[in-house]
Amino acid sequence: MGRVATLAGVAVVLSLAAVMLPGVAAVRYLVGKDMGESGNAWTTNVNYTVWAQNKHFYNGDWLFFVYDRNQLNVLEVNETGYESCDSNHPLVNWTTGKGRDVVPLNVTRPYYFISGNGYCYGGAKLAINVENPPPPPVAAPVKSGSPASFYRGRIILPAVFAVGAMWDTFLRFC
Repeated sequence: MGRVATLAGVAVVLSLAAVMLPGVAAVRYLVGKDMGESGNAWTTNVNYTVWAQNKHFYNGDWLFFVYDRNQLNVLEVNETGYESCDSNHPLVNWTTGKGRDVVPLNVTRPYYFISGNGYCYGGAKLAINVENPPPPPVAAPVKSGSPASFYRGRIILPAVFAVGAMWDTFLRFC
């Protein structure tokens, strides 16, 4: 019986902690989703500027490139390499050889991606800007003397402590 009560207590605490944590979730973007004709999202004859224009890329998000591994690749280049489709000196070669590459966006800055072997000239190029996430909304302050501040300080907090004390006592006797 004591073990069941302890497990139930742990479950309650973990549930409360999960509810109290801020809702921060990274987004994984499938690059070119719904834009390519071949079923691959990273391909030629796609305007990736149009794909990215209404998206906000934040620090912690991910880019997921899906493409024909026998033809294309994923190279991160500087702005000059992006503009000229120069794949000779990539900053990072994200190509794993499987045609499914994931790029973490973990630095706030512009990112430039191209595909080598001439496919950049066919449109396989993407430029994005990664930003810090916006701050969470700020709650309006509670006016002192209002019913909310009265209940918060005189009823809610003592009730929380009383429930915790009773729970602790219950666990000791089980």
